Amino acid sequence: QVHLVESGGRLVQAGGPLRLSCAASGRTFSPAIMGWFRQAPGKEREFVAAAIKWSTGGLVYADYVKGRFTISRDNAKSTVYLQMNSLKPEDTAVYYCAAGDRGTVTDLGAYTYWGQGTQVTVSS
Repeated sequence: QVHLVESGGRLVQAGGPLRLSCAASGRTFSPAIMGWFRQAPGKEREFVAAAIKWSTGGLVYADYVKGRFTISRDNAKSTVYLQMNSLKPEDTAVYYCAAGDRGTVTDLGAYTYWGQGTQVTVSS
C-alpha cells in the first residue's frame, strides 16, 4: 500500500510564496512520474506540474504557473515539492500530489496514486 501525504497548504497573501511537500510512504516506491494537480471549487481538477524521474530536465508545467512555480523531487526520499511564488487569488485550490509510472504527464490517467489534498488559499 502506498500513501501520498501532502503538507504545507495554508492561507497566504497574494504575491507571497508557499512551498508544498508530498511524501510517499509504504512499500519501496519510486515512481517514474510525480506531479501536482489542483482543484478549485466548482471546477475540474487540473494539471499544475510534473517531474519525470528518468528524464534529464524532465519538468513539465502548466502555462498558468510557468515562471512562478517550481517542482522538484528527491528520489531517495520519494518526495516531491512544489515551490509557489508570486501567488495569485486564482491559485486558490486544493492541491493534490500524484504518482504514476506511464502516460501523458498532464493527464490524470497517468497517475495511480493520489494524496488527500492540501488547501491553498490566496487572499487579495
